[in-house]
Amino acid sequence: MSEHEIQVRKHPEKKKIQFKPYEHRTKYHETDQQGIIHPSYYVNWMEDARMDLMEQVGMGYKQMEELQVFSQMVSLSIEYRSPAKFEEKVVVETKLVSYDGNQMEIAYRIYDKTTGEDRAIAKSKHCFMNYSGIPISMKRIYPELETKFFEFK
Repeated sequence: MSEHEIQVRKHPEKKKIQFKPYEHRTKYHETDQQGIIHPSYYVNWMEDARMDLMEQVGMGYKQMEELQVFSQMVSLSIEYRSPAKFEEKVVVETKLVSYDGNQMEIAYRIYDKTTGEDRAIAKSKHCFMNYSGIPISMKRIYPELETKFFEFK
């Protein structure tokens, strides 16, 4: 699984958009006493990758917040496969697994860029909320943003 391709509906010639996976060079402060990256940092990388994906789609977090739409994580699961180490370049691939206008689920694959060895696989589920913390439906409130999800799903 490398770069994701999608069909863009609004173009009659059906151009494909390439999504660039997020890359991160591990840092010394991310290591634990055993010299490996502490598992808690994987969640930060996933958030960075998710934000990067949303930017590539044209619906970045800053844009959403200006519309007073917030994406709150409601669940997270991570399966660690092998430890990442200091100064390793890891790639975090993201894929929209499901979206219904109220929630989205994103899958992640974190792997060593040099060897391709999996470091972790994960999923996160997010709901959409307004500034007051009330869940909202993107389909009803922001249909123009809603279409962006279907362009890259």
